[in-house]
Amino acid sequence: MHLKKPLLISVILLAMVAAYLSFWPVPIEPARWQPGPAPGYVGPHALNSRLADLQMISLGAEEGPEHIVVGRDGKLYAAVASGNVLRMNQDGSAQEVFANTGGRVLGFDFDAAGNLIAADAVKGLLSISPDKKITLLADKVGADPIRYADAVVVAGDGKIYLSDASTRFAPASWGGTFEASVLDILEQSATGRILEYDPATRATRVVAKGLSFANGVALSADGKALFVAETGRYRVWQIAVDASNLDVAQAHPQARVLLDNLPGYPDNLMRGLDGKIWLGFAKPRNPVVDNMADQPFLRKITLRLPRALWPIPKSYGHVMAFTEDGKIVADLQDPSGAYPETTAVTETLERLYIQSLHAKTLGWLPK
Repeated sequence: MHLKKPLLISVILLAMVAAYLSFWPVPIEPARWQPGPAPGYVGPHALNSRLADLQMISLGAEEGPEHIVVGRDGKLYAAVASGNVLRMNQDGSAQEVFANTGGRVLGFDFDAAGNLIAADAVKGLLSISPDKKITLLADKVGADPIRYADAVVVAGDGKIYLSDASTRFAPASWGGTFEASVLDILEQSATGRILEYDPATRATRVVAKGLSFANGVALSADGKALFVAETGRYRVWQIAVDASNLDVAQAHPQARVLLDNLPGYPDNLMRGLDGKIWLGFAKPRNPVVDNMADQPFLRKITLRLPRALWPIPKSYGHVMAFTEDGKIVADLQDPSGAYPETTAVTETLERLYIQSLHAKTLGWLPK
């Protein structure tokens, strides 16, 4: 009799745990997909430690220099987690807060008038004038909100292209940019899109859609195409700027996969020198995540586990550069992952500045 009661309690507890793992509501409705076999660190991505000797610039109490751009004044501008956009000399001295948007700027560029054009994950598309006035350019496409403005680039004709990473999970509603990105990539509903904002007409339109977490955006040298990092499916697209509401899931001559089956989650894209385009990997691929690609139920169970048990990939420093025809011309790694989430590179004549979503310093390498 004494043995039956503990056994009954154990059975009830196991049943409760099983019910929780099977039925507790989660915010995702996972879609099946099939990634290619992870290529590993071979070929153009052969294992190396070229990124291991980063030098550091302190950011004081700030963290997360997610995007770094050299302004027309020759100074570095860096968007950080507090909502600040910092301005400093290229050696990191004379740091100041240039602006605070009250949100989280993830990507920005400068237009011909010197305005800082920002993709704010909370606020939408913003313009910050040289005298620090903040203007909302767009937070909707028609009546549809821009939920996750991520990266932005300004074309020579003044038109602005930005990624709306997910139309399902807005950082403002789901605990922040990282949390929302995890939900979107686990779900794989591929609702990310590329938008165009025309300052002349103040109109916003959809260039392309159907992307699994649309992330970094860069323009081709002739301004006729966009390079787009699709983080959730380990690839980079080339998409014509004059495409209209193009669904990349449907074969179309205006969109092609330029780089496929990459070894990590591609993040920001930045034009470098000599025709290069730099790409950063937020994380390496995780075989657990890849193996769950065609197992929607397992992905739901994952979100019912304590966050410490989520299959978040390990830290691994990795950036690369490619040319417009898809040839990889540089690859720098730090297997130790000492500098977290190497999300991109900003290249100057003297240095490579490394971007990061969570680092408390700004990393750089001399050239």
